[in-house]
Amino acid sequence: MRIAIERFRSGDGRTPALAIALAVIALSVRAEPNAPDISIKREELRGVEETIGETQERAKKLEGEISSHAAVRENLNRTLLEATRRLQDTEARAAEIEERLGKLSEEERKILTSLADRRALIVEILTILQRMGRRPPPALLARPEDILEAVRASLALGQMLPQMRAETQALQSDLAELVRLRDDMRREQARLATEKTNLNDQRARLAPMIAARQEALAAAQSALRMESERAQTLARQATTLKDLIGRMEAESEAARKAAEAARKADEERAAAQARLTEEQRRKALAAPFKDAARLAPAAAFADLKAKLPLPVAGAILKRYGAPDGYGGKEKGISIAARENGLVVAPCDGWIAFSGPYRSYGQLLIINAGGGYYVVLAGMSRTNVNVGQFVLAGEPVASMGDGAAQTAATIAISAKQPILYVEFRKDGASIDSSPWWAKSDSRKVGG
Repeated sequence: MRIAIERFRSGDGRTPALAIALAVIALSVRAEPNAPDISIKREELRGVEETIGETQERAKKLEGEISSHAAVRENLNRTLLEATRRLQDTEARAAEIEERLGKLSEEERKILTSLADRRALIVEILTILQRMGRRPPPALLARPEDILEAVRASLALGQMLPQMRAETQALQSDLAELVRLRDDMRREQARLATEKTNLNDQRARLAPMIAARQEALAAAQSALRMESERAQTLARQATTLKDLIGRMEAESEAARKAAEAARKADEERAAAQARLTEEQRRKALAAPFKDAARLAPAAAFADLKAKLPLPVAGAILKRYGAPDGYGGKEKGISIAARENGLVVAPCDGWIAFSGPYRSYGQLLIINAGGGYYVVLAGMSRTNVNVGQFVLAGEPVASMGDGAAQTAATIAISAKQPILYVEFRKDGASIDSSPWWAKSDSRKVGG
């Protein structure tokens, strides 16, 4: 027994479990004068060593599998984010082409209106010129009255010639511009058709990536179905967004775990940042979305002002604080989206709710940590689950064709899909404008 303890204290390279086993064997040999042969104990010791070795081997294997899964997840995230960026770029190009086509159509309409307004004057000038070409000069002595009429007509024509020349030049310019506009429109329409084909192809390639992401996350489909049903039940019971968030985090296991993960991430990030220098913190904030393998936000939501991308490509039609048409003020922003347009997460966070809610259409609530929540509403389909962690720029939903009437489309009387976005802090709506990236804010209107 003493020898075994000394070996344990001196650290002879054996594991603590092996040292304890040696101590037990030595004690049993000393305590039992008539103990079995020492060879039996050696066999027992060898069995203990083999068990420890197998356990260590399994642990190494599990660590390798965990590392492999993390690498696969990072690769999938990078591929998904890159495909999403390409799709968003294509949507933006298609929107620019449609905008140019709209301007060309307006210019064409103005030229056609101008030609129609001057139609009577143009006809009159052309008629006079035609008559002059058909009538020969009058006889000077035989019919002097014709000469007088011709002189009077010449005097009148002399007064009209400058106007005729100006009208002719304007007509020539307008007709040339009309031809140019129609050629441009044909080219832009061909480009738009190409971009729409690209959109359909990219959406087709993105769909299986999204499905693969969800399959990788959905270890227990029955549990997901139960959570989805629970979320729908709570949505029917909740009367406000604040009430919905509270009910989800109190009664949905997935939402409760997501809220706990957000709180834990806030604490760990605060502790980690406290150890950084000011220069290190500045560099970290310069690229908060760089690491595709992150499992929690790299930066606090409050520190991401002027860094978040808009969740859809489009113009802002209604802003926070504008009259809502019912005597109140808007609590979020309304963005004109493309038909079947892709919706991405504007920030990192955990899904606190996913599903239909009252007149909002399909609703997503993202817990961004620090008491901040991002609400997205008006979609036709969501493709993330409650409790899931999503990255900024990751596809989370898609818009419809505008046929379904939601609260946002009714408020604007819009025929196209409208995405409603609301930021909330500690239960109250806040102005989201300081958070949007400048490159996006320059695109918006309204």
